[in-house]
Amino acid sequence: MAKTGVFDSNPTVVGKATDLKRELQKLIVAIIDDDNFSIDAIDQAKEILCALKELKLRKRSRSSNLYENLICPDEFRCPLSTELMRDPVVVSTGETFDRPFIQKWLKSGNRTCPRTQQVLSHTNLTPNHLIRGMISRWCSSRGIELQDRVHYLDDDIITEADRGRFHTLIEKMSATLPEQKAAAKELRMLTKRMPSFRALFGESHDAISLLLSPLCGDKSQSSVHADLQEDLITTLLNLSIHDNNKKLVSETPKVVPLLMEALRSGTMETRSNAAAALFTLSALDSNKVLIGKAGALKPLIDLLDEGHPLSIKDAASAIFNLCIIHENKARAVKDGAVRVLLKKIMNRMHVDELLAILAMLSNHPKAIEEMGELRAVHSLLRIIRESTCSRNKENCIVIIHAICLYDRTQWKDMREEEKCYRTISELAQNGTSRAKRKASGILERLNRVVNTTHTT
Repeated sequence: MAKTGVFDSNPTVVGKATDLKRELQKLIVAIIDDDNFSIDAIDQAKEILCALKELKLRKRSRSSNLYENLICPDEFRCPLSTELMRDPVVVSTGETFDRPFIQKWLKSGNRTCPRTQQVLSHTNLTPNHLIRGMISRWCSSRGIELQDRVHYLDDDIITEADRGRFHTLIEKMSATLPEQKAAAKELRMLTKRMPSFRALFGESHDAISLLLSPLCGDKSQSSVHADLQEDLITTLLNLSIHDNNKKLVSETPKVVPLLMEALRSGTMETRSNAAAALFTLSALDSNKVLIGKAGALKPLIDLLDEGHPLSIKDAASAIFNLCIIHENKARAVKDGAVRVLLKKIMNRMHVDELLAILAMLSNHPKAIEEMGELRAVHSLLRIIRESTCSRNKENCIVIIHAICLYDRTQWKDMREEEKCYRTISELAQNGTSRAKRKASGILERLNRVVNTTHTT
């Protein structure tokens, strides 16, 4: 195939975009239709694509330079970026900003107007068509092309079409059952795939309540369709992943009770996702308090007790997070956590995660008392002997140390263990720094007990 001559006079860019596209079309047709096409044809096509790209970049660069160098009226500039606004929107205080910059401000957790510092009554953004029209006319009179915002927004900023879709789907939560199901399934998919879609729920103060409306009202839980419940609870999980949503989601009155109900009565995937949602929401200390007070630990412990492989890890993670604060430790102990944890540990189920929870509870007197009654020391010593995990050994000795300080009757078993296996001495020499401290403390007390016995 003969060379086209498109690049002869200038290898970089020659001719207009239409000519380049025409030449490219000819080359592609020739490559597709002719099995014996030449390598030169592919090289020429690549050169034309590069030329088109450069033309596009130059056009963008000229447009960008115009924006940067223009002295435009102050009312056309965004107070946050100080640049010419492409998509002006109004916040609740009546101030106008460029959409991507005010969205970033709100996504950072700010709930005040950047210009007036007033608290925003809501985070809805209303297009300012008047200012946009004035900017458009001002640009046209100077031969400037006003870029569509889709070309300059970051990937995590949602489009107007997506925003419209969001509102349509939320409205369908009050429609017929088939429409609710279809909308819930789509919201589940969109909130999983698009971080920006999760952020949209923060722009509407009642969006989460509307989302959950099919699960509320006078309906009994048995009358709620399992697949609808699963999609809505999973959407809540997706929303809770977004850091700026955690407080909003958990403080929506219906959320925690519905998650608790899902823990008790949903499909196993629904129950697992409800536990995962409580885990992600409990990243905030204020949420730990709220979720604990609501009584969520009991259904989480029950779910853990059932031991289904799909849900046990999510339940354990949520319990661990919640028990970081002291008042939730007392709640977990009262709700039967110690018995369940020890049963699973003895059955070698998720030993790593469950030992970590048990170690956390070991500074609570009632938990220690119950561990002693359930003869936990024997099982924990066996794990130390058999486990290759240093963290598990550490958690075991931490728990044993707490039990032995509380219950002196345990020292006899400890002496026998040390005599037969030297388990504690081995850990005092080769354990983690914390394990060494606890093991050494036990050995010192053992020696004192032995000396006291001999003296007596």
